[in-house]
Amino acid sequence: MPTMTWPQDADTVQLVALARQWVDDLNLTAVRQWKAEQPGRLAIGHLPIYAPRPILEAVGVLPVAVFGGGDQVDIIRGDSYFQSYICHIPRSTIELALGGQYDCLDGMMFPSICDVIRNLSGMWRMLFPERWSCYVDLPQNFDAKVGGKFYVSELRRMARELHERGALELTDQRLRQAIADENRRRAVLQRLDDLRHKEPWKVPASEVYLISRVGGMMFAKDHADFAEAYLAAVQKRPARARDNVRVVMVGSFCEQPPLDLLKTLEKAGCDIVDDDLQLGMRMIDGPIPEDTDDPLAALANAFLFQGVACASRYIANDVKGRQLIEKVRSSGAEGVVFSAASFCDPALLDQPMLETALTNAGIPYTSLKFAENTGQFQVIREQAGAFSDAVKLWGEPTGTGVTTATSC
Repeated sequence: MPTMTWPQDADTVQLVALARQWVDDLNLTAVRQWKAEQPGRLAIGHLPIYAPRPILEAVGVLPVAVFGGGDQVDIIRGDSYFQSYICHIPRSTIELALGGQYDCLDGMMFPSICDVIRNLSGMWRMLFPERWSCYVDLPQNFDAKVGGKFYVSELRRMARELHERGALELTDQRLRQAIADENRRRAVLQRLDDLRHKEPWKVPASEVYLISRVGGMMFAKDHADFAEAYLAAVQKRPARARDNVRVVMVGSFCEQPPLDLLKTLEKAGCDIVDDDLQLGMRMIDGPIPEDTDDPLAALANAFLFQGVACASRYIANDVKGRQLIEKVRSSGAEGVVFSAASFCDPALLDQPMLETALTNAGIPYTSLKFAENTGQFQVIREQAGAFSDAVKLWGEPTGTGVTTATSC
């Protein structure tokens, strides 16, 4: 794995600081070091939300989650490649790529999130024709004999093309091991989420976010070790319960909000007990079958039948908002904060339908918008504070919602 070491008795402050150091390193120094240790290794970047990371790991490729430049990058060249009325992440991605920060990546995967990411994949092909580029067409038909068969063929194609570029050959044994490692990672993250539901004051969302996101440039087994170290450290840290409103944060599944936005919500009295940040690490609900004669089909079917609902995933005959309401209730949340990136079509087009579902269920909500480089949070803090007070002091009458909009 990319080199990450920590003291056996490391506390949460040390582990969070280490995670923050990796997350903020836009030069991907750890990835560069990992490749330098053994020339010929491949590292493949992938855009949010979901990417079939076990396939990459099974052929010895390091998956690297790419989330743009956040609030660290001034966009100059990136703006010349895209229109102004789209989200921010494609512009900062191109800015970083042209600046050389992504030179250590041997290719990129672009999951079918929206038209903007599709356009970004085309732009990448034109700018970097020598690198591997893969637009991941995720199945929209949830019949295993149709959508599943299609996705299996796509996964085989990815593995074959990577093998032609120097990756290991895909075998059932390697894929089973990669799936087992991914299952362990997801199990650890689920334990972390369960603790958030039960005692959110012990594991602030702003910390959990970093612990999850740092795994984007690790192999699954190593990320599981790191997350377990954090969980062990949390148990030793004294923490006092707070009388905050418990909320679910929805809409930040692709472009990520600045970390200070999460801290602002926490300071405003909101315990974020669940969210769709870093959704790629939690896109599959439950373990993927490991003991199977066809692990490739198991991986494909996990996306079809165990994938969680989000704005960019077709839900077939499922009821819009059902999973969100279940998440609110299972996490013990008292309300929902819609937090979408400006101009994010999937999130903003999905939101009215989710609001209707919440209104019918008597669950209060509020909404805000951000860009990855948002730097001012006072208005958001006031809005979140007002929402928190309203829910805590008066609750919300059944069948209505509290909604305001903040553009950032």
